[in-house]
Amino acid sequence: MSDCYYELVDEDAAGQRFVATDFVRSTWSAAIQHAAPVSALLVRGLQRCHAREDTRLSRVLVDLLGPVPAEGELWVRTRRERPGKQIELITAEMLAPGPDGTPRPVARASGWRLQTLDTAAVGYAPAPPLRPVAEATGRDMKKDWDRNYVHSLDWRWLTEPMSAGPGESWIRPEVDLVKGESMTPLERLFAVADDANGIGTKLDIRRWTFLNTDLVVHVHRVPEGQWIGIRAETSYGPDGIGTTIGTLFDQEGAVGAIQQSVLVRPRPPK
Repeated sequence: MSDCYYELVDEDAAGQRFVATDFVRSTWSAAIQHAAPVSALLVRGLQRCHAREDTRLSRVLVDLLGPVPAEGELWVRTRRERPGKQIELITAEMLAPGPDGTPRPVARASGWRLQTLDTAAVGYAPAPPLRPVAEATGRDMKKDWDRNYVHSLDWRWLTEPMSAGPGESWIRPEVDLVKGESMTPLERLFAVADDANGIGTKLDIRRWTFLNTDLVVHVHRVPEGQWIGIRAETSYGPDGIGTTIGTLFDQEGAVGAIQQSVLVRPRPPK
């Protein structure tokens, strides 16, 4: 098995065609994909759509339209919805075969792409930085699952899972997004950003499921280096719905913010 999430096959009328590896498999079910690789592949499409060196993505919204199958072919197609000199809206769509075999959308992303300008003199990020990676602890989570998304990561915790207050972790992908390609900084960010839900949870995964249906990420600074830090906490309502809110970091400080909608359900008895 290749050390990547996806392999690019070719391009046809539906878009760029990919096949996924075992590293995309979700911790909820081996039959579906974890949202993090899906998000990163959509961001790859957003960045490459009518690419301009004087712009970058500022906000990305990913909607998961249903379970993304881990087996079979996938397509990604992109479109520039709103062109402009300073502000552009780009969209990307992931498709997989439906019941009749015809590709249908399973995930969508939209991204505001803004023209860059040197504003280093007024740079500001008030979020307290995470403690350094050297103070974080690996928890050997790979032992708890067959080969899946968790096996693609070096995941180190600064806090005890499910302890009071926000959860904090450093995460570094150990595989490529697409075979033969180096991840861009934003692809690397989105390859782990969806983990905020798991880092911020206060629910026992043996008793509850807490699947997020989306993620919204605002990036005020492009991350540097291999490690992405996440500080996140999930709030739960009385009606089966929750919200994860978090901050994303590199080793220099905060780089952005994330929010996720969460569907909370008790696990059915075995």
